[in-house]
Amino acid sequence: MSIINLENITKELIAAKKIAIAGHIRPDGDCIGSCTALYLYLMNNCHELGIEQVDVYLEPFGEEFNILPGTDKIRHSYDYDESYDLFISLDSSSLDRIGNAIRYFNSAKRKISIDHHITNENYADVNHVVANASSTCEVLYNLMNEDKINEDIAMCLYVGIIHDTGIFRHSSTSDKTMEIAAALIRKGINFTRLIDETFIQKTYTQLQVLGRCLTESVLLLEGKIIVSHISKKTIDFYGLAYTDLNGIIDQLRTAKNTEVAVFIYETDFNEHKVSLRSNGIVDVSKIAHLFGGGGHVKAAGYSMVGTVDDVIIKLLPQIKAQLT
Repeated sequence: MSIINLENITKELIAAKKIAIAGHIRPDGDCIGSCTALYLYLMNNCHELGIEQVDVYLEPFGEEFNILPGTDKIRHSYDYDESYDLFISLDSSSLDRIGNAIRYFNSAKRKISIDHHITNENYADVNHVVANASSTCEVLYNLMNEDKINEDIAMCLYVGIIHDTGIFRHSSTSDKTMEIAAALIRKGINFTRLIDETFIQKTYTQLQVLGRCLTESVLLLEGKIIVSHISKKTIDFYGLAYTDLNGIIDQLRTAKNTEVAVFIYETDFNEHKVSLRSNGIVDVSKIAHLFGGGGHVKAAGYSMVGTVDDVIIKLLPQIKAQLT
């Protein structure tokens, strides 16, 4: 089923008294922004649609995102006695990315997926995936009635867009992306504050860890790849949440003459999360998908069991194959 605008799924919403919204594990700005934007949009129109309850489920995230309206309504724990008429998945390319909310997905009468990842597996009853969009927030904006987007919703959508475009620096940024950003600014949002507080500012500890990751990075394949790793022991020593590591991969990517940046961090003993960024030649989404992950041509990730050396040994041939 193809969705052209939000009105096309009005029948899904009208049929649903109870709705669950969830994003992906380790939520980023686009995930948080899209979930809160949709929550606010549905709540503002709940009487018209006959909706009685809307719940949002996300894993804990950085306190910098508390600037967004609706984040105080997000549930970080799960009551599995709850069941929903409709489950809406945002910014999640596959079911394993939904995390603990999968139980609500499985028990829901109907499922909708709204996403922009080219690796999306079309796992819902209704799938709206726009792979050339900059972000799920951009996709969501185009599904909404623009007249019903107020300042609060605009804040959430704008934050999602700036995070997934690296403040409009990534190649996924299009003229349409910029037009949407302008329309959101016209809603009266304090866009400079949103950029500064959710994207630019870092705590002293975050800066220390960033410096350490940059200092301990290494160049491989004749300087075409830059790799950095941080162990769980180091993460625990600094008292970090995994959200504190956001942005490190993008700093690694700026190394001149490199084609691929790799950031590996240990989530448990011999369990690692791998983030990949490409500067153009390598399609990292194909590599991530090979290892059970997903993402975009220039930004992707996956998880892997094994030592950090195991991760690198398995990863390098895949990158090298695209460089030759």
